[in-house]
Amino acid sequence: MWRLKTLNHKASASARDLEDFKRNRREFEKALRQARKDRQLVSKRLLQNVLEDEEEDADNEGSMETDSTPLLPEQVREMVRGVQSGGEEKAARLSSLRKALRNTENQLTFIKTENSMHMLVGQLSGHNAQCQLEASLCLYELSLSPHAVVCQACGPAGPYLLTYLSGQSTKLKEICLYTLGNMCPENNTVREKLLAQGIISVLANCLHNQRYNLAVVEALGFALSQLLQAKDAHEKIIPEVMASGIVPCVILAVSPELAFGLGPAIESAWCLHYLVSSNLDNLILIGQGALSQCCAVLITLGGAVAQGTLLPGVELLIWPLLRCLGNLLVSGGDVMAEDSRLLVALCVFCQVYLHRYPSLSRESLWVLNNLTARSSGFCSGLLLLNLVPLVIHFLSFSKGMSSMAMRVLGNIAHHGSEYCLRLAEAGLLSALCASLKMAEPELVTLSLEVLHIMLSCSPQMIIEFRKLNGVTLLEAIGYNSEREQRVRAAYILNHLFPSLSEVRIMDIFKAMYHYSSCFSF
Repeated sequence: MWRLKTLNHKASASARDLEDFKRNRREFEKALRQARKDRQLVSKRLLQNVLEDEEEDADNEGSMETDSTPLLPEQVREMVRGVQSGGEEKAARLSSLRKALRNTENQLTFIKTENSMHMLVGQLSGHNAQCQLEASLCLYELSLSPHAVVCQACGPAGPYLLTYLSGQSTKLKEICLYTLGNMCPENNTVREKLLAQGIISVLANCLHNQRYNLAVVEALGFALSQLLQAKDAHEKIIPEVMASGIVPCVILAVSPELAFGLGPAIESAWCLHYLVSSNLDNLILIGQGALSQCCAVLITLGGAVAQGTLLPGVELLIWPLLRCLGNLLVSGGDVMAEDSRLLVALCVFCQVYLHRYPSLSRESLWVLNNLTARSSGFCSGLLLLNLVPLVIHFLSFSKGMSSMAMRVLGNIAHHGSEYCLRLAEAGLLSALCASLKMAEPELVTLSLEVLHIMLSCSPQMIIEFRKLNGVTLLEAIGYNSEREQRVRAAYILNHLFPSLSEVRIMDIFKAMYHYSSCFSF
């Protein structure tokens, strides 16, 4: 008997479809990463407060305004010499330098200035705590540069940035983590040096010791997620991360208690997503509680979404959690079928985000597909909770939602006559007739498969289908250019509608032969 298969984000029906999907996913995730940077990195609360405090001090002292203003090379050299000269004003001079380094032209000028990075690393490794903080902020500004050469110039500071992750200053730890995170993804040389210097073990120790410090956990999650996005992460980085002992702490940071902090949960969820997508040790991740934690958080978020009490940007947490759950289900994970709250949460996401984030609705339907493909309990849950009409509603939408919804309905129909009768009561037969008229080939093909299951379960179903003028629709598909659809339509007519005249059946076969000369009966 035909059975719907789960849809894995890492596989599809053809090489062309796979490449298209990968390209679209890369573009989509690039936009999400940029959104996360805009919302949670550049405008980090702690860093923003530091900048605001120092700008206020500079205004009070009448210091030169250098923020975002291009400087001449001589002006940059003078700022470097001013720091090197020492004295009580050294920290203030570093603050002025940091403001100047917000400008990309000044960043390039700075790294070309003789002994500039040597001076900065010297201040970072010195004993003056205020100068250390100022130097780390200067490196943070440099790490934000769009120029790879600027990021690479920060390489010598790597060992000190790692060392301070085991220090006492929370501010310094957070700044170092964001700087390291910015340095990792785009520059292979810098990343290789940091890996050789033990960045993964340092991050693991830091998270173990700072798991209750929300700001540090969020910054660390960002740094780790940047590492996990590297092109060579699958071969070099993820195995080391899995062996480091950091994963259980990452899973716990994806907390169902929103009071724990949305930022740490978002960053940790993206880390978990990159680990799960590698498909290296998903059974280990399931054993460590990744699947149950994702379910718990999604259920909590579903209730908050339904009540309209969620914080802005929570979709950045829902996305990776859905992907984690869907792929963990494909890897063999099981969810307690009794917990129907997960079904409700997924349907809430489908409905609430339909117009604002249609791709999130599609992700929710994908997880529903993976849940129902293996569990009669979840199929029964959709029927008992009267959620099937909502799934049927998605058959009229494009962007892949209609096909995914049809897969969910097919999973339910596969469980037998009783399930099919309940689907018919929910209006699926009339919805199938509407789907057979659609221009989307995948949807029509899936509709024919589900229709065959439905009509095979009961003679009464065939009578109802006739009343809906369904036979005419099947005959019309006999003239369709899609060979697979013609075959399926003819099969249904030949086996389930024997009362049709032999002439009409032959007419359909002739039409099929006309469009596919290589087809034989």
